[in-house]
Amino acid sequence: MADWLAAVFGGSSRPLSAIELVERAQHRTGLTDFGGAPFEEPLRILSESLEREARLSAFGKMAARWDMVRFLSNLLMLREAEKQRPAILRQAVDQPVFITGLPRSGTTFLHHLFAQDPSNRFVRCWETIYPCAGTGRSATPERRASKVERQLNIFARLAPEFRGVHPIGATSPQECTEITAHVFRSLRFDTTHDVPGYRTWLDRTGHLAAYRFHLRFLRHMQDGAAPGRWVLKSPDHVFALDAIRAVFPDARFIFMHRDPLDVLPSVAKLTEVLRGPFTRAVNRRAIGEQVADRWARGAAILVEEGRSGNPFSAHIQFRSLLRDPLGTVRRLYAWLGLQLCAESEARIREAIPAWPQGKRRGGKTRLEEYGLNTDVVRGRYREYIASFDLQ
Repeated sequence: MADWLAAVFGGSSRPLSAIELVERAQHRTGLTDFGGAPFEEPLRILSESLEREARLSAFGKMAARWDMVRFLSNLLMLREAEKQRPAILRQAVDQPVFITGLPRSGTTFLHHLFAQDPSNRFVRCWETIYPCAGTGRSATPERRASKVERQLNIFARLAPEFRGVHPIGATSPQECTEITAHVFRSLRFDTTHDVPGYRTWLDRTGHLAAYRFHLRFLRHMQDGAAPGRWVLKSPDHVFALDAIRAVFPDARFIFMHRDPLDVLPSVAKLTEVLRGPFTRAVNRRAIGEQVADRWARGAAILVEEGRSGNPFSAHIQFRSLLRDPLGTVRRLYAWLGLQLCAESEARIREAIPAWPQGKRRGGKTRLEEYGLNTDVVRGRYREYIASFDLQ
């Protein structure tokens, strides 16, 4: 069905060209000024990596083209808004909270609980996809949110297991990788596609430019809105801690921890589900190796972070969050010096039983399905497991 859609709508046969993508975004928006956003090199490298390595299906190529033109169009419209209202870029973003840690360790659940407090600010899914009002029928937030909900429903039909492994809607809090993807410096592309060349370039280049844009994006999102503290989330923040602290020097971090023997098969499964509609072939063993290698690096960073004793960092175990979600939020609020009002606490109480944590249909995914050996994984992650008492 996915490739049939690509054939109907076209755009699947031409190679991905950075120059063509830029021209298409400029034609679509009627704008030409990107405002110096550092996207040219990463766009070129990503486009080449997608063409050469990702084994894109016809639908995958169409979707990649749509995705990249959308990001470029958003960059043009964000720059136009800044030219009309220069004060956007002078707004302060004070003491943002970054939720991170191993993926599948409760980061999404905790983010969802924080989002129940109206005094916290978070970026919604639809805002990362259509951050600018534009013109016509898509100008209002309601119409943009409705459009994104329809798009998510289409993707859920193409990848039926998607919402079972990662519950999300148009108004849900979204990960920051969708923000940094606007300048094509995001591990989000490495999750949805097999692009080792792009991943190697990004690891070598670092994330400072990505988070400078991240700050710029948050300033747009809070323009004209009620004040509040940003609560942001992505497991991939683990690989960019130095960059985040350089851009947000007063940032607070909440690190989530879970047994890697539970984390890795779940991450591998999500990666397979996300890649499925876009590629001609999914290699489970390659996914397993990639996930295990990357998060072994992430675990080493987390061990170092835990030993640092940084007063701006809190460490939470996944099992503690599941055992006492409200108590965990209360303790984190006290650590942050925030007040959890009775109304917000009531909203959190109501949200806890409604969250589909652990309710995915089907049997539990096993490491062996992705070519991973339990004893080998336990050995690679031994120091991390011991450091955070995860057995």
